[in-house]
Amino acid sequence: MSVTEPASPSPPLPFPVRVECPPGACVCGRERLLADPGADPRPLALTRQQEQKLIERIERVESYQDLQHVQGLIRKNIGAELRIEPGPNEVRSTRGIVIVLEERPGLCKKVRKSVPAAVRRLLGERPEIAWAILDAHDLFGSA
Repeated sequence: MSVTEPASPSPPLPFPVRVECPPGACVCGRERLLADPGADPRPLALTRQQEQKLIERIERVESYQDLQHVQGLIRKNIGAELRIEPGPNEVRSTRGIVIVLEERPGLCKKVRKSVPAAVRRLLGERPEIAWAILDAHDLFGSA
């Protein structure tokens, strides 16, 4: 009689992992990411505590260059792109600026909403950063 061994769990990650959302509340693909040994696990490193630190960091942004630095940190640490650019239509307020945190397996949908919301609040408080974004995309035109 042979005894079958249970499937070995995926190797532990070298960092704390975000707590799983209730079933049906999120479609982040966390389980699929954990099951794939070749997948990029960095989105899972964004725990709720780390998410709060990121939002606080966004709130402390002082300039467009600083915002670009935060975008680079997100790209490096989470593996996701934070896109901030003028929308396809006329930009009359910060609502016309498109702010999207790229969807990645393991990145909670709450994070994909809270980070852009924090950036939008920042742009409302610091319109000079919004103007710099528009200028960087040649909306003001540098003829």
